[in-house]
Amino acid sequence: MTEYESFAVELAAAAADVTLPLFRADNAEENKAGPGAFDPVTEADRGAEAAIRRLIAARYPDHGVIGEEYGEDRPDAEHVWILDPVDGTRAFIAGLPLWTTLIALRSAGRPTVGAIAQPYLGELFLGGPSGARLIRGDQTRPLRVRPCAALTDAVIATTAPEIFTGPELGAWTQVMAAARLARYGCDAYAYAMLALGRIDMVAETGLKIWDWSALIPVVEAAGGEVTDWRGGPVNGDGRILAVGDVRIRDQALVALRRGTN
Repeated sequence: MTEYESFAVELAAAAADVTLPLFRADNAEENKAGPGAFDPVTEADRGAEAAIRRLIAARYPDHGVIGEEYGEDRPDAEHVWILDPVDGTRAFIAGLPLWTTLIALRSAGRPTVGAIAQPYLGELFLGGPSGARLIRGDQTRPLRVRPCAALTDAVIATTAPEIFTGPELGAWTQVMAAARLARYGCDAYAYAMLALGRIDMVAETGLKIWDWSALIPVVEAAGGEVTDWRGGPVNGDGRILAVGDVRIRDQALVALRRGTN
């Protein structure tokens, strides 16, 4: 395990010290969205990000940080940590153990280390230069995507149909109709299951940099690929397509490209 991979594990543990006592407990909840919308933030979100930032500042004071709750600090630095302290806050509020803490390190302009942590289940999915692994307590196992030659055999996932615009929803509906099974509501945990070889494809839209940065190293180190909906590099438009087998990516892109028009 590299130095930065080990540090990502430390950061995930520090976040868990904050989030776990607040999960399924009284937790100050606010709505960040305007009237008629719901975008929750909790004490767990803010406390976990603050804890992570303190450790980064102490260990690597020249590194930058981008976080969902507290914004940017030296975002043009050579090394930048990108944080989503509680991805899936709605699941957290509902008591569902599908929320995660996302931690990424961007070096030379791209994510090189990623951690997807679900502390209630005791799982940490880690990806980086030394490979992809699932860490549970003292046990570690390698992560590897599974082969899937046809979209008709694929298990696919997205957060919810409501995240898609009209054209995007039409594209997703076409892909879903072709797939063997579709699941909703997993947020970033779906990408962990892709790296574990249980899900074959995840397609989402409207994602921010802290939503997707940690996913890329985990999926890629496990043998999968992450692109935009045109098959190119993730470009910040919020549309993400992650696959374990590139053969179904090409099949899905036939529909998904239409959703970008």
